[in-house]
Amino acid sequence: MEVLDRIKQLQKLYGWSDYKIAKEADLSDGAISNMYRRNTTPSLYTLQQICNAFGITLSQFFYDENEDKDMVQVTPELKCLIDNWLELSNENRELLKKLAQALH
Repeated sequence: MEVLDRIKQLQKLYGWSDYKIAKEADLSDGAISNMYRRNTTPSLYTLQQICNAFGITLSQFFYDENEDKDMVQVTPELKCLIDNWLELSNENRELLKKLAQALH
């Protein structure tokens, strides 16, 4: 997927205008509309700012479920679970694995 197409996809998903993305990403007012009008790919810095505004990583930005079937997208909820997992003792991890298997 092209970078500008992906930004448009996220923009539609969030219901954000070009102005809203620019404000959330701490970019100039016309930065996003200028990219579309000129059909230019944003710099890495600008793209990182846009990803931050959407609350996603660059990896998540470029994730394509059609191409990356074996990749797991780390959502905020999954990240929270992983962070909590890392703080558990080995004994509690085993208990949690058994609980998850029982719930499956």
